[in-house]
Amino acid sequence: MRVLVREPIAETGVALLRSKFDVDEDQTTPLEEIIGHYDAIVIRSATKLTADLIERGVNLKMIGRAGVGVDNVDVEAATRRGIVVANAPESTVVSAAEQTVGLMVALARNIPQAHAALKQGRWERSKWGGVELEGKTLGVLGFGRIGQQVARRAIGLGMRVIAYDPFVTDERFRELGVDYAPSEDAVFAASDFLTLHSPLTDETRGMVNRESIAKMKNGARLINAARGDLVDEEALAEALTSGKLAGAALDVFSAEPYEGPLLELDNVVATPHLAASTDEAQDRAGVIIAEQVVAALEGVPVSNAVNIPIVDKASLETLGPFVPLAAKLGRLAVELAGGRPRRVVVSVHGPLADFDTRLLTVAALNGIFQGRVDQVVNFVNASLLAAESGITVSEERLRGSRDYTNTVEVRVTAQDGQEIEVSGTTIGPEPRLFLASAYGFGIDIELAPDMVFFQYDDVPGVIGKVGTLFGANGANIANMAVSRTRDGQRALMALSVDAPPSEALIDEMHAVGFGDAIFIDLE
Repeated sequence: MRVLVREPIAETGVALLRSKFDVDEDQTTPLEEIIGHYDAIVIRSATKLTADLIERGVNLKMIGRAGVGVDNVDVEAATRRGIVVANAPESTVVSAAEQTVGLMVALARNIPQAHAALKQGRWERSKWGGVELEGKTLGVLGFGRIGQQVARRAIGLGMRVIAYDPFVTDERFRELGVDYAPSEDAVFAASDFLTLHSPLTDETRGMVNRESIAKMKNGARLINAARGDLVDEEALAEALTSGKLAGAALDVFSAEPYEGPLLELDNVVATPHLAASTDEAQDRAGVIIAEQVVAALEGVPVSNAVNIPIVDKASLETLGPFVPLAAKLGRLAVELAGGRPRRVVVSVHGPLADFDTRLLTVAALNGIFQGRVDQVVNFVNASLLAAESGITVSEERLRGSRDYTNTVEVRVTAQDGQEIEVSGTTIGPEPRLFLASAYGFGIDIELAPDMVFFQYDDVPGVIGKVGTLFGANGANIANMAVSRTRDGQRALMALSVDAPPSEALIDEMHAVGFGDAIFIDLE
């Protein structure tokens, strides 16, 4: 097999590739002229692999990006062609963690400001006195790979660490000697220093804003080496100018290169997005991606794949309709469980169990983690991501199925030990995705983008009361299903609605006796 190394990577990585394959290091020949000759290509950030180039790569089986992101690769086009796309996200973990700690130390002791003054001929000992880190509380928002490494180092400096992450188990917090915070607000309130390591999603964008800053201690300090858009920079500048916050250390900005007002403040330490810029990180990326290429071309699991794994055509025809079902069931189960799962079981019932159903486990995990992590979950990295969060994942394949030809079941065990089970099936050639059970109730309703679930005492008038409530608030119920226990005492109602319920409707539902009503967005 032939591998093209299009951009320079570590010599160790090139040597590994040469020990297995025929390798060309060509950075000049027009890519459209040669890409069709290779089974794999290794790139960094400069090479743009468009859909057109990928189509020309008629022999391509693997695209390796020696770095964190894959923004320069048309992943959708590669996936359609069955080409594995992999990157090296762990290559920068140590460098990013060290950059964060370095920024924190510089912020605490005003090192850059004192250095600049001295270089300009000013001896300003009294002006640039700082604070010690020992005994201070470091708040960590986002407790993934980098957040955990920052915590380890902070504990070594004698700091108390408190962290929030809805998808990391209590056991993992205890292992690292970190206090678990029940909410973001608890971290804001407790932190002397606050560091951000959350993925950038619609929920986390601007998470540090006027409202959250108001909840922080007077004189607290902020460090951000993750993503610039996590911070409302205007609100941060106001807090730093007013003295609400004592300082900030920033490696990332909402728009880069950054030229805004934060650079004019003496209590801001700033670096130009250097978190991954170490020799070791760059070398590590080259070696890791070489290992990924070897795995892909030798047919073994690719641990850093970022797209859907290759499935043979016959299996995909059978499994394909159940992939979106498994994703929605995973999302539904974790929402009904209140988040923070500690165990996930994906069980397949019926003839479907004769196939390799890891793709369905992938889909369920993707639904569970959707919007909460900054990487795509697939059949190889799903177990690694879950393990890092302390979540146990297992599969069951059972030939028999009672009510339908095939069913997929997702069981989530929450932190408090409560187990939530949901199951579903597909109906018709489209196919349509149907819920078959939830909370232990058998129920039959088509899954929709916006759904409502609640349990209640089965007494006359409840259905009419619910319909009146929704109608009075301008919410149209598209579908409704009700199920009850055999003794007729308790019932489960599931609704699909045409649009997300308003806050007024949610508040009224909770106020009139439907306190456990859960409103779920399955998109």
